[in-house]
Amino acid sequence: MTAPVHVPRHSNAPPHVPFVPPPIRRRKHRGPAWLAGLLLVSPSLILIGIFVYGFLGWNVRVSFTNWRGLSPSYHFVGLSNYSRLLRDERWHADVRNLVVFTVVFVGGSLLLGFLMAMLLDKGVRGEGFLRGVFLFPMAISFIATAIVWRWLLDNGSGGDTAGLNKLFTVIGLDFLRSDWHKSDSVWAIAAVALPAGWALSGYVMALFLAGMRGVPEALRESARLDGASETQVFWHVVRPALRPVTFSALLIMVHISLKTFDLLYALDQGNLRIDTPSLYMWFTTFDGGFYDRGATIATVLLVGVTLVVGPYVWYALRTERR
Repeated sequence: MTAPVHVPRHSNAPPHVPFVPPPIRRRKHRGPAWLAGLLLVSPSLILIGIFVYGFLGWNVRVSFTNWRGLSPSYHFVGLSNYSRLLRDERWHADVRNLVVFTVVFVGGSLLLGFLMAMLLDKGVRGEGFLRGVFLFPMAISFIATAIVWRWLLDNGSGGDTAGLNKLFTVIGLDFLRSDWHKSDSVWAIAAVALPAGWALSGYVMALFLAGMRGVPEALRESARLDGASETQVFWHVVRPALRPVTFSALLIMVHISLKTFDLLYALDQGNLRIDTPSLYMWFTTFDGGFYDRGATIATVLLVGVTLVVGPYVWYALRTERR
């Protein structure tokens, strides 16, 4: 050990003085704390306010006018455009087509997405590859999807048969042949829901799979130790946890179905058997020049989308507050 060093009592060495850092001068905040964040997002808010909500308001204004042709006309006509639309037979047919399309599209995508999620949740081999295969249709634009399915849904006969009809003939299932979206049945629009459901089923699969993987394995093991079968484990443990996911997927799919346009337009434009309000709005506005009627249809669709998205936003905000 090193012997301690003793400083003589009468030494001229200065006493040890501890270092004291200078006080930190804090800058005084000029304005509330949220002002910096508001300034950061203000360009986006301004653009959204002008190009989204501003144009929505302008569209609603046009729906109360008599604007027809290229020359703008803002003469106020009240609710006459809406009353004429409600008496329009084509509008009634389009709404019926939209209901059929929504039921088949939403129901098919939810069912197919749920089955694929169940398959992956069981831990099959090549799960990463299968996830990529299931999600790949979502990466394709609706225009490309429509071009592919236009060939698959071909209703030719004889040597001109192609797509699914030719496949049914080859494998001996001729009774499944159909005219698809070109048939005279009121269910022709249901055939158009096939490519739409195929394209978005992977997205629904991802939602359900995330919900299933979010259930703690300890809960499942506890149910198994209590003697529950795999079916009972799913019904009493996993299924209740999937309710928020199912609700979200349902509203998102309904929202998409209400505003689907490019798929229907590219698949068979001008076919009244698959006409929907979005197509009616397009042809009425840009082919017919009836901007007042087109704005009226767009406003009704806006109200429909709001009624669908509104409960979802309310549910999300209520869940965050818990």
